[in-house]
Amino acid sequence: MKKIILMLLVAVSSLTVIGQDTASIKPASIAFKVGLFNFKKTPLTENASQTAIQGGLQYFKGITTHLDLMMNLDFANLKYPFYNSSKLDIAKNNEMYTAFDASLNYKLLTDENKLVPYLSAGLGVASINNAYYTAYLPVGLGLQIKAKQGSFINILSTYRAEASALTKMHYNHSISYSLPLKLREKKPVMLPPAPVVADNDGDGVVGSEDDCPNASGLVKYHGCPVPDSDNDGINDENDKCPTAEGAIKYKGCPIPDTDKDGINDEADKCPTAKGLSSYEGCPIPDTDKDGVNDEQDKCPSTPGIMGNNGCADVQPLVNEISSQLKFESGKVNLSKKGYQGLDSLVVLMQNNTNITLVITGHTDNTGTLKINEKLSLQRAMVASNYLVKKGVDKNRMSQKGFADTKSIADNKTLKGRAQNRRVDIEVIY
Repeated sequence: MKKIILMLLVAVSSLTVIGQDTASIKPASIAFKVGLFNFKKTPLTENASQTAIQGGLQYFKGITTHLDLMMNLDFANLKYPFYNSSKLDIAKNNEMYTAFDASLNYKLLTDENKLVPYLSAGLGVASINNAYYTAYLPVGLGLQIKAKQGSFINILSTYRAEASALTKMHYNHSISYSLPLKLREKKPVMLPPAPVVADNDGDGVVGSEDDCPNASGLVKYHGCPVPDSDNDGINDENDKCPTAEGAIKYKGCPIPDTDKDGINDEADKCPTAKGLSSYEGCPIPDTDKDGVNDEQDKCPSTPGIMGNNGCADVQPLVNEISSQLKFESGKVNLSKKGYQGLDSLVVLMQNNTNITLVITGHTDNTGTLKINEKLSLQRAMVASNYLVKKGVDKNRMSQKGFADTKSIADNKTLKGRAQNRRVDIEVIY
């Protein structure tokens, strides 16, 4: 112990003899460490000698070119050999042993050398199973071996002297490999200046490599400016539609046509609904909201039906007229009121040249089917012939007789049979 301390004092005193050189100071480094703890048996200890494998971490940081700070964190499982005087129970099983110390390493050479011997001394504290704590003074000898890119192999043997009542002196032998926390920057290689080559347009592309020697361009385009494939004034790198002429407002793309009606949105008053140019991009209007657009609607300001080209449905009026076409039993003559109704139908036919009529005759259930079929058709013909007589084209009408097969009332009563002796008229658009 005394010899080691004496060696350390001699080494430290030599700092006054060895001056600082131009060697670099070790950067902060971390190392992974394995080793052995060796506790020697003595008559004053509870347990036999202990040799245990340890693992740990080290931290190195240069202070000068010859002096480094070193910190150790060690872990091991062992039965700590307390002195008998501590009156502590002998451990039956291995317990966790953790040690931490800080030391100064005096290097006899600088880090630029392949092999560097050094002396180490410091102060540490250890924990046995987080229950007992001991202090120790580590002193020892080490050898640093230079590796690649600022890394070192360290071989170290220390004697850990007692610095507290529970401490048992022991040895620690370890080997570690350190890695710098920051790699050294490589010095730039100085190259001779490149020969000057003419660059007429000053774009950085010279001589024969410049396809556009008189126009400033880019390397990626061989010295030429960024192209504008669609000639819309927006270069291809900024043009989202480089093959279609467009506008800056739309990043080089044509003015959009959202509803795909062939009218671009800027000229389209209804950009989200398909329309016609004659209506400035809007659909054909339907002024009376009857579902028939104004171009097809013959009555554009009056709601109507599609079947009547947008004009009003005339079937209700015809139904009212035909309700007056009633007959006495076995007769085919109409009343005066019935003929007045047919006169109104003539006017309606003249005003609605697009319609035709289906005129059907009906009877009650009195008489035979053969008689009633003939009678019902005669009733339909009476109405049809009157309309022809008043000027309605006969080709706009057809006639049918259904006898009593389509009754609208009960044939068991006089009132019901009177309702069934009738002529119905259906409008065909």
